[in-house]
Amino acid sequence: MAANTGYGDAALWQAAAAGEHAAFRQLFDRHATAVYNYLYRRTADWSAAEDLTAAVFLQAWRRRREVVFDRDSALPWLLGVARLQLRNATRSRARYAAALNRVGREIVTQESLTDPADLVARRLDDAQQVIQLRSAIGRLPRQQREVIELCVYAGLDQQAAALSLGISVSTVKSRLHRARQRLANELRAPQPASVASPREEL
Repeated sequence: MAANTGYGDAALWQAAAAGEHAAFRQLFDRHATAVYNYLYRRTADWSAAEDLTAAVFLQAWRRRREVVFDRDSALPWLLGVARLQLRNATRSRARYAAALNRVGREIVTQESLTDPADLVARRLDDAQQVIQLRSAIGRLPRQQREVIELCVYAGLDQQAAALSLGISVSTVKSRLHRARQRLANELRAPQPASVASPREEL
């Protein structure tokens, strides 16, 4: 099995749980980039994201007999581990405010409210809108912010996000709906005039 990258996550994880290190290396190669990208978008710090990614897979190795799969994918479970590692990292909150400047400048639009199964995002060219969006998401309750981060930053669907968060799909749908409504209302509201700092990274 060690030389075959065609195996699914469940088969590889079963081999890893039995002590086959090569199988776990394949899982790392398969999912490390997605875990790193999620953590980098949360921390806006490549060094912190690398450290946390290593911590996630160390924790995953230690808990390799506890993994839960979503349609033969371990990624949602790994992102759940990443979320907990990030929550426990004291430096994460200080860096969160800069995260949206590095996520492709995506915005949740009012149109996305028409389909509760999909979160629609579009790129922004207006720097002021980026600042407003960053501030609006930062004001979301933690539970709503987490589903936005998993569905937008990490690109998970609702079922995978539910597994990652350890909640039901209906709860994910509810939190997404409330988060979309709140963001749409805030972004439609008139904003006070302000000038971005020359040092603001856009």
